[in-house]
Amino acid sequence: MSELIAFIGVGNMGNPMANNLVKAGKKVKVFDVSKKMIEKAKEKKLDIVENLDDLITNEVTTVITMLPEGKNSKEVYLGDKGIINKVSKNCLLIDCSTIDIQTSIEIGKKANEKGIKMIDAPVSGGIMGAEKATLNIMVGGTKEAFDIALPLLKIMGKNIFHAGDLGSGNGAKICNNMSLGITMIAASESLMLAKRLNIDIKKVHEIMKNASGNSWPISVYPPLPGLIDGTPSNNNYRPGFSAGMMNKDLKLANECAKQVNASTPLAKMALEIYDKFCEEGNDTKDFSAISKVVGGDAWNYPID
Repeated sequence: MSELIAFIGVGNMGNPMANNLVKAGKKVKVFDVSKKMIEKAKEKKLDIVENLDDLITNEVTTVITMLPEGKNSKEVYLGDKGIINKVSKNCLLIDCSTIDIQTSIEIGKKANEKGIKMIDAPVSGGIMGAEKATLNIMVGGTKEAFDIALPLLKIMGKNIFHAGDLGSGNGAKICNNMSLGITMIAASESLMLAKRLNIDIKKVHEIMKNASGNSWPISVYPPLPGLIDGTPSNNNYRPGFSAGMMNKDLKLANECAKQVNASTPLAKMALEIYDKFCEEGNDTKDFSAISKVVGGDAWNYPID
């Protein structure tokens, strides 16, 4: 049987991921509940299916989902029209959504009960990483399922990690983004302090990139404009990864910490900062726009 991939959720991340599979010669059919996202999929000339019933047939060999939250993944896989009851036993399920670990495990167990292989495979790298196929992909599941999925994951990403059992992919992603949320605030505070001290921001940025204060937000994704070309801060904070999504991931991190009685005071504070930022209507801006919160009037630039 020839390979047919059903891709559910072609939003800002899913769209370029599905497109990269098509460019690699894979047969892909896509579905999304959002008409706006479907229109964007049409622009990429992706093969669009009107509903899940028509999408999920016995011919489908792999299902890939990229959905906003755990409740969406649960509905798609386990709901009244859940795809677990429609795919064949030879079908591989890959959930690239970043969701809570418990939901990921629950879906995977239901799939395994039916003899269907499944992995959780959340991604990191934002829209730019999705477009360039340089995503970091963190996988939870059996070694057998991981090995089967690996050729497809390599088309969509650059660094593929097998983190452990089912749910470990989301666990690793949550830990990663907890650190990312904290360090983005730290990078913003450092650069804003330099501004208030009347030190050349570009020089401080160059120093930090080569000193012990370096971090991914400093070296790759700085929160202030004029430092690295192509970053959201140079494009009025058009999202590569939205503040709303970071807020969601920080909530997941804090929930995980409570469940295992871990002390994460910086993560708690980062969530409070992002929560307030999103409540003020900035949830669709890039998460690096958090620099406006810590900067006060030190840096006068608008975010519409």
